[in-house]
Amino acid sequence: MKILLVGGSGTIGRRLAEALRPQHELILAGRNSGDERVDISQPPSIARLFDRLRSLDALICTAGEARWERFEAMSEADFQVGIRSKLMGQVLLAQHALQVLPPGGSITLSSGILADQPEDKTTSAAMVNGALHSFVRAAALELFDRRIRINVVCAGLVEDSYEKYKAFFPGHTPVPMRKVVDAYRRCLEGKIHGEVVRVWS
Repeated sequence: MKILLVGGSGTIGRRLAEALRPQHELILAGRNSGDERVDISQPPSIARLFDRLRSLDALICTAGEARWERFEAMSEADFQVGIRSKLMGQVLLAQHALQVLPPGGSITLSSGILADQPEDKTTSAAMVNGALHSFVRAAALELFDRRIRINVVCAGLVEDSYEKYKAFFPGHTPVPMRKVVDAYRRCLEGKIHGEVVRVWS
């Protein structure tokens, strides 16, 4: 399959690219590296990316950011970081992908455990992750007739980020990277549709 992997140089994207490359043709896209450049927080950047692409079999996004801060200290601009990037960035990637995906194509987005198990200073991240779950379930109904599958992987704190983020996730058991990669492969190579694939401990 020909796969556009947005965020292919990130913590999860890098491991996923390594696993997929032997069997699939990958186009890696990122803000600062990859075969293509895209800033998913900027709608014109997403549009330009898909103007350069003629055909794909699948889209996977492991990119997206949100601001971490106490709720009372968050400004509207702070909340907009997560809305523009992790939420609407992925929504618009999925929408533009419909221009180039054939029947049988797939879209896999990324949320995170904070949608279900929020921690301190995560109101923005929890909000956008939960919104992604609702979006995928609703979009799946409309994409059924087009035979395009859409799913979202909801991972916990992954092994490769444990040392960096463990203070923000007290008591969380890190998720093996193999399990996270397998969740994306299930969405890509399996038949599931409209699912929130949770990968925790």
